[in-house]
Amino acid sequence: MSSSTGDSIIKKVNLYKSDNEAKNYEIIAYNKLIITANPDLIQGRIDSIFITKRDKKILSRIDSSDYNFKRIVSKQHLYQVEKTSKYQIINNQRKERILTTKMAGFREPIFEYFALQLQPFSVYDDNYSLVEKEYVSPISAKGLKKYNYTFLGNSFLENRKVYKISFLPKQKSKTDQLTGTFFIDAEKFSIAKVELRISGLIQIKSNHYFEYNKELDNWFPIKSNLSIRKGNSKAPIKILGETITFEGTDSKLNPEGKKYASDFVEIRSNTNYFDPKFNKVSKIKHPDIAITISENAISKNESLWYNYFNDSTDVRSSATYFSLDSLIQKRKYEKKIKIGRKVLKGYYPIGFFDVDLRYIFRYNNYEGFRLGLGGVTNEKLAKNYKLEGYYVYGTKDGFFKGFISNSFRVDNRSETWLGLSYKDDVSEIASTSFEIDKPTFKIYDPRPLNLSTFYNHVTWKGFVETKIIPKTESIWQITQSDITPRFDYNYKLNDNLYTNFKSTLLTVSLQWSPFSKYMQTPNKTIEINKRYPKFTFQFSKTIPKLWNNDFDFGKVDFRFDYQKKINSNHKLKFLFEGGYAFGDIPITHVYNHSPNNLLKDKIIQRITFAGRDSFETMYFNEFFSNKYAFFQLEHQFPKFEITKRIKPVFSLITKYGIGSLDNPERHLNINFKTLEKGYMESGFELNQIYRGLGFVAFYRYGPNQLPNFEDNIAIKLSVKIDLGL
Repeated sequence: MSSSTGDSIIKKVNLYKSDNEAKNYEIIAYNKLIITANPDLIQGRIDSIFITKRDKKILSRIDSSDYNFKRIVSKQHLYQVEKTSKYQIINNQRKERILTTKMAGFREPIFEYFALQLQPFSVYDDNYSLVEKEYVSPISAKGLKKYNYTFLGNSFLENRKVYKISFLPKQKSKTDQLTGTFFIDAEKFSIAKVELRISGLIQIKSNHYFEYNKELDNWFPIKSNLSIRKGNSKAPIKILGETITFEGTDSKLNPEGKKYASDFVEIRSNTNYFDPKFNKVSKIKHPDIAITISENAISKNESLWYNYFNDSTDVRSSATYFSLDSLIQKRKYEKKIKIGRKVLKGYYPIGFFDVDLRYIFRYNNYEGFRLGLGGVTNEKLAKNYKLEGYYVYGTKDGFFKGFISNSFRVDNRSETWLGLSYKDDVSEIASTSFEIDKPTFKIYDPRPLNLSTFYNHVTWKGFVETKIIPKTESIWQITQSDITPRFDYNYKLNDNLYTNFKSTLLTVSLQWSPFSKYMQTPNKTIEINKRYPKFTFQFSKTIPKLWNNDFDFGKVDFRFDYQKKINSNHKLKFLFEGGYAFGDIPITHVYNHSPNNLLKDKIIQRITFAGRDSFETMYFNEFFSNKYAFFQLEHQFPKFEITKRIKPVFSLITKYGIGSLDNPERHLNINFKTLEKGYMESGFELNQIYRGLGFVAFYRYGPNQLPNFEDNIAIKLSVKIDLGL
């Protein structure tokens, strides 16, 4: 029948969906995910592999992988995970409390799995998340403009008349597109059943079933299921947090048309809902936490699983647990995963001590090779106490530096730590840093190569780190530092010249992520869905006359970080940073605008490595400010494939900075300029051309452009192998 009929029905669904979606209820959900294959579809043959030498075919090896794969999946699934959860829904708030869970082979589950959004919880949402990708809902205001609707006729579900309506995108796209069918109650215009499909790089089917609830006098969900199979991608596709790979179907790479194991693999997720309670919902505790899982949920309650959720038709499930528990324990996969996680954060565990890989080897122009050892104690020593530190030596300056810190966890849920530390080290002058930023591990960190102006500081610090304020991380600290510039510099104040000074500083640093989603595990709070914008605030103020403090000054810093995916994996990034330093403040503590260019005559002499959020054409120590603002706009294009291994990422970037410096005459023996007229540079980055290597090019223009054309050009190498989480 006519598409106009379908349009009018869907418009009414959108109009009444606020009334039709249940808003205040609790429900128990049981979910089982299996990775499996149908053994009947697998030939299970043993192949002879030949190679040609001197025009003769010679037997190379026997390939029994197809046979072994069929033998395994005939007895068990490849993998499986189960969980029961209690959902609380109050208006627009939704919280999941995981009651019990079983993850094959693991005593402690991989908590991040439970954050994967494989199919929508509510089909009334404006966006549907299917296998970690969002699609516009066909029954949303945007969906009415995006899809075409076709009325397929009337049907009956539970003796109620329903309209059957299919939908298709209006515009064809190279990316995966959402299609499907709605069954709409003819009286209430509520949803009685949904079939969603995606056919492309992967094949997805997501079905949602409802029953007519007499208490609600409307349709209410009772179960949903999801199926994921291999699609039509030429290149391999990784899903489920990149733990599953579907091999590509490129005939050039596979001219014999050989079947891979992933050609037969299917991922199934089935959810059943039980015991709904309406309008009797207890208040949601800690609504800032989307998912909670306690220590009790990890212990296996066999009676709960097999009395209520056992599927007698699935004879392969119990064998899967038995086999994988033995295999993972024998090959120590759980231990290897834990080690891998720590390595990604820059640590390698040895017993109760995690070695910090950042302190083993570094280089800069002042210290030369910076060699040392550092790390932190882990949970094997104590869960609520940690001792961390490092000891390093600079081959060029000839000094040893060190740091040691003790801290105690005083509250588990808010992850509140109380600590005391001592540090004797060097820092870059006038650098902008937020105390709350966690140092990330990079296999290669290029910017320090170019640094030469440092100050030494001997610092005692008392601190409190906490997440007690919802969706924030903060650090509250008091420090006492003895500071000595390691370059020719004097600070003049009231006819006195200072070559070194003492500073007693009170600092509050806080990062707020209001749109992110969090999971509370037995060990810590995890940010499971990073959403933007993110806000970072920092306030620092010296305390006059306390512990021989020399100068009275303060600093206020702010950062706004926004990222958004647009138009099929294009990414738009916007960064703003601003700061105001007031009072009697030496050059060590003002702002340098993050320069990253060497003072050399020729372009080729200035080719070094690009930094991150730095001015690539600005020379080191060229500008200083006590008031500044920095803007960066980046348009990152999707990866484009040159070859199977060469997939660079191209970005267009514009940067702008402005600032000023009060009382520049107080800073002696150092030449610099101020930035009242602003600073502009634009360029491009071509990153990850091969094994993380790339190059960038920027051009300096505007009021602070230099007279010689080539002095305004910066060409750098880039290394984008950042493993920080």
